[in-house]
Amino acid sequence: MTERRRAERRRAEIDWKFYKKVFWLALPIALQSLITIGVNMLDTIMVGNLGEMSLSAVSLANQFIGVYQIFCMGLGMGASVLVSRYWGMQEAEPVKSIQALRKTICIVVRITVSLALLFAVVTLLIPQVVMRMYTQDAEIIRLGEIYFRFSVITYFFLGLSLVCTIILRCVGQVKLPLLVSIGAFFVNLLANYVFIFGKLGMPRMGIAGAALGTLIARLFEAGMICGYLLLKDEKIGFRVKHLGMKTADLLGEYIRISIPVLISDGILAIGNNTVAMVIGRLGVTFVAANAITSVTQQLSTVMIQGVCQAGAIVTGQTLGEGKQEQAQSQAYRFLGLGLGLGMLSAFFIMAVSPAIIGSYKVSEETAEVAAQLMHAISLILIFQATNSIMTKGVLRGGGDTKMLMLADNLFLWVVSIPLGMLAGFVFHFPAFWIYVCLKADQILKAVWCVFRLRSGKWMKKITVGKVSGQEDRA
Repeated sequence: MTERRRAERRRAEIDWKFYKKVFWLALPIALQSLITIGVNMLDTIMVGNLGEMSLSAVSLANQFIGVYQIFCMGLGMGASVLVSRYWGMQEAEPVKSIQALRKTICIVVRITVSLALLFAVVTLLIPQVVMRMYTQDAEIIRLGEIYFRFSVITYFFLGLSLVCTIILRCVGQVKLPLLVSIGAFFVNLLANYVFIFGKLGMPRMGIAGAALGTLIARLFEAGMICGYLLLKDEKIGFRVKHLGMKTADLLGEYIRISIPVLISDGILAIGNNTVAMVIGRLGVTFVAANAITSVTQQLSTVMIQGVCQAGAIVTGQTLGEGKQEQAQSQAYRFLGLGLGLGMLSAFFIMAVSPAIIGSYKVSEETAEVAAQLMHAISLILIFQATNSIMTKGVLRGGGDTKMLMLADNLFLWVVSIPLGMLAGFVFHFPAFWIYVCLKADQILKAVWCVFRLRSGKWMKKITVGKVSGQEDRA
């Protein structure tokens, strides 16, 4: 066998190990996302039986809750950049890396709880003001206010379970969050059935029952995930006492790497919320159609989201081991995975959209708008999958968070939102073109990612701060 063939065979073996690692990380994450979407779909389908007004109210109220969820995802994914890198540094600097890892968890938990308190206060005190951001319809606002009453404390459970799940994934613990999500699915199914429709001797609560069912499911999820991290996990060894750690020496590094992710995802959430406001003002028909398609879009992207997070973890760990050339090579493979998964997702949407739309009791006009949106989504997803795996996975895992913050928000605010408003309110384009304009940033980001990757400037150095030799306490 020639030396050239031996080299090719070695590369093939390395590729196999790489794809196997990505698969075993991405699959449980994707399945967990699928179950989470299933919980959301249960709410949508069950509430849809109460009428289009209730469906629209829940959809718009969840847009605001979704802002908080995106903030928490930003906090968790920002922390994951550091956690993955520190986990990869264990062999070189075991004491420093584990201390830095615990401090990162401490910082992100504190910020998550503070953010949950802020959103809870806003939801409790001014629910009508929040709903008016999305619609002027008095009945939808009234129903949304009812839904918000039962969602105030959901923020705390939702946020903590999200960030703790992301942290556990970064150290290879992906099975537990999946099993907990399966349990949460059945908890939510039973709670929705009982409280929405008044079964097993409980009163019929309607839209309030949907919110209560979600709250119970989130409580179950947070109790299991956070309980494991704080009481049982041995990989990180993070306990309740560590919540009082001094973190000043790592705060600067956290701000440099993680806060741009929070800002980026936060402003992006506001931007997406602005998109929701545009949709909300296009009428009840458009809002209801968008609620139907959003669930389908989430279903079609579960594997993409799994590969996104796997990309951040794998890239962070590879760079933590000091292997920059390998990280660059892996990045190109992730780029190919993004394009392939995007095309598969597009075919999936085209295949299932008639059945999905037909499962809802909506008017013919709403069904027609939903069909147009499905076609638009299938086109945009090809670009969205490619840039998501690169931006939220590889480039973010490499620590390139400041450039991502600029790119994300520049394309959204300068291109997508103005184009979408022009398409919807000035030119009155069909639903297909309104959606394409609102998502034009996904196309531009996919192109930008290719050039950013080729530059090689996306791999940033990360430090671990200082360690005193003893457990730092507040």
